[in-house]
Amino acid sequence: MFFLRKKTALPEANEALPGRPNAIPTAERHFLSKRALAGPYPDGLQTAIFGLGCFWGAERKFWEIGEGIWITAVGYTGGLTPNPTYEEVCSGQTGHNEVVKVVFDPAVLPYEALLKIFWENHNPTQGMRQGNDVGTQYRSGIYVQDEAQRDIAERSRAEYQQALAARGYGPITTEILDAPTFYFAEDYHQQYLAKNPAGYCGLGGTGVTCQIGTGVAA
Repeated sequence: MFFLRKKTALPEANEALPGRPNAIPTAERHFLSKRALAGPYPDGLQTAIFGLGCFWGAERKFWEIGEGIWITAVGYTGGLTPNPTYEEVCSGQTGHNEVVKVVFDPAVLPYEALLKIFWENHNPTQGMRQGNDVGTQYRSGIYVQDEAQRDIAERSRAEYQQALAARGYGPITTEILDAPTFYFAEDYHQQYLAKNPAGYCGLGGTGVTCQIGTGVAA
């Protein structure tokens, strides 16, 4: 079927699917914490958005942190199609990435700690794939909320590139972009591996440590 054909090139605007004007239905509350998935969130919290392969496993990496995490959710961002469905994203004709949204308390958990989880739990040198998962929706990406996040993210990328190169890895392909619109994924994708503990997770890191803010180490 067409929507299952994996694509490794982002679509042009005239190739993108049209989408729809309204958001697709999703869960109202986080499966584990029971907090409202879309907010409102308490004052003082911040948001981070990451793409690091299949979003089922990516989301689990962040909710497992525990302290300092208010909510996690999976969705789509970085593409052209408004309010896409999972099948549309998988077609390669939306340009969207599978991502995890993390709402966190920076007084308890700094952004750098989230970046460490991000870098160490996937291979950011693989372009439009992650392991056996191939397609534009599996690309590595950091979608920043402000210049402070951008500065930290870009510095961490430079540091981690040195650590990876020392171990024989090629250039990092991670995109760092101002956060586009985040579209919540369907209900069944939210906290999928909490609902299905034996479910698929294709994430795998490089084994290279990320030393955020302390230089680099292999």
